Amino acid sequence: MFKGSIVAIVTPFHNGKIDEKKLRDLIEFHIKNGTSGIVPCGTTGESATLTFEEHERVIEVTIEQVKKRVPVIAGTGSNSTDEAIMLTRAAAGSGADVSLQVSPYYNRPTQKGLYEHFKAIADAVEIPIILYNIASRTGVNIEPETLARLSRDCKNIVAVKEASGSLDQMSRIKQLCGDRFELISGDDSLTLPVLSIGGTGIISVVANIVPRDVADLVSEFEKGNITRAREIHYKLLPLIKAVFIETNPIPIKTAMGLLGMCEPTLRLPMCAMLPENLEKLKKALQDYGLL
Repeated sequence: MFKGSIVAIVTPFHNGKIDEKKLRDLIEFHIKNGTSGIVPCGTTGESATLTFEEHERVIEVTIEQVKKRVPVIAGTGSNSTDEAIMLTRAAAGSGADVSLQVSPYYNRPTQKGLYEHFKAIADAVEIPIILYNIASRTGVNIEPETLARLSRDCKNIVAVKEASGSLDQMSRIKQLCGDRFELISGDDSLTLPVLSIGGTGIISVVANIVPRDVADLVSEFEKGNITRAREIHYKLLPLIKAVFIETNPIPIKTAMGLLGMCEPTLRLPMCAMLPENLEKLKKALQDYGLL
């Protein structure tokens, strides 16, 4: 279920509200270009500034538009266990295939607290769960031993989106959890290295603008065409660097505005790019042949 390029899709806005038509258009763009799954309401989807009603609506629209053609992996995590359960039950009730659960942020639980948090969510729902480990944003790392324990004790915790940046940690996860537990890259620049240690794909930001290239990188690797996969990897790297020049999703949404894909509107505290960074982003888009 978690192979290939899975896009962490942006949430388009118009006049301060969710632009449902544009969201549907973007979903069609991804399906036509080989994207293997859609993640609504992730970090890139500005979940932190969506109301509960908006959050649920974005997931509903995504499920309606996808029509079971690819998995919908709904971002339903929270730093409140009760809120995470509420959002996950709502997404499951709407027909989401999978839940993406970010580790609790700001309150920085212990490893025991992380285990109990994720187990409580897993016990409350039946749909598969992908854990999301991104200590740079949350302030806490899900240790490989904690992931291994959760994968053993919770049959519906089936994968991790790893954005620790540590291939050593990811290798340890594969070693401890084995093939029953899938490793998904959470960093666009590490997709190829993660595939090489047994990862299955990427939950991608840059795929918002170049879905076919990200999908091709994974498929070429899976076919054994390592040289071609490496070529795509090095082609993508300057663009990836540019779309993370400021805090995600500021650059990717700005890029989509420049490319006419959606309005570049962001919700505070996300704000417009610094002029010098905007010029770097434009140059990367031009060099890639997009602008």
